[in-house]
Amino acid sequence: MYELALFPLNTVLFPGMPLKLHIFEERYKLMINRCYDQQRPFGVVLIAEGQEALGPLAQPFSVGTTAHISQLQRLPFGRMNILAIGGDRFRIHELKHDQPYLVGLVEDIPMPQITAETLQKQGRSLRPLLERYLRILEQAQQVEFDASQIPTDPTNLTQLAVFILQTDMHRKQSLLESETPHGFIHDLITLYRSEIALLEIMSAPPHEDDAMGPFSAN
Repeated sequence: MYELALFPLNTVLFPGMPLKLHIFEERYKLMINRCYDQQRPFGVVLIAEGQEALGPLAQPFSVGTTAHISQLQRLPFGRMNILAIGGDRFRIHELKHDQPYLVGLVEDIPMPQITAETLQKQGRSLRPLLERYLRILEQAQQVEFDASQIPTDPTNLTQLAVFILQTDMHRKQSLLESETPHGFIHDLITLYRSEIALLEIMSAPPHEDDAMGPFSAN
């Protein structure tokens, strides 16, 4: 186990994913400068209770992901824009409050390894679901979709699927906490089916019977 500076956010970071942040609070300016100068990661954890900024330190979920700073842009008044990349999943065993920001005593817990065999047995529908999801987003003009750009490597495919999925952060947190490859793929596919069904309902043209809205035709 080791000590890790923690950044509670209203987002879930997964290994391999990029994260852009604008740093403006004094406590996080201090934290990011220390991490950058010492070439150490910080931990991104979803907020369980509390708020993201300008208040008491939030209470985080116990499982998060390390974030390695790859780019840092310094701005006036000590503010910063940073780009960080998700590293290792970890579990918090103890929280420390001896710094202006949270520090956790953490233990790395590797993500379940998604192999071609795992996808063959349980996740064969993941790629078709991802393509269908992207087509719906493309029709809504939210993304430009090119099926040839979807990776075939199991790890890259699942990373892309998690990164693109727009869903409630508590559901993504449950995905981050998956303990087995089969559980991870099962939960990811379940989320995609649910989100696709919701998007298709939202994007469907109104039925003739709904033209009057809430008013009766009588």
